[in-house]
Amino acid sequence: MADAPSLLEFPCDFPIKIMGRREDGFAQAVLEMVLRHAPDFDAAAMEMRPSAKGNYMSLTCTIRAVSRAQLDALYSELSAHPLIKIVL
Repeated sequence: MADAPSLLEFPCDFPIKIMGRREDGFAQAVLEMVLRHAPDFDAAAMEMRPSAKGNYMSLTCTIRAVSRAQLDALYSELSAHPLIKIVL
C-alpha cells in the first residue's frame, strides 16, 4: 500500500508538544531524543510550561523537519519513553 501524500512541504518548522510527569530528567530526556532526530534544534528554544497543579510539564520543541520519516521516527521514540504521556 502506498503512503498517503504528505500535507507538509519539507523542510518546514514543525512544533511538537510533549507532555509528561514533572520529574527530574524529563526535559533532558526529551531534549536528547529531539537532538537525535533534529541535530540542529536549539535547546534554548524549548518552551516549558508546568500544569496548574505542577504535577505535569508540557514541552514544545519546534524543529526544522526535513522529512515525514524524520517526524515519524521522532514521534515513535518520544511515544515509547516511560516519562512521556502524550505527544502532539
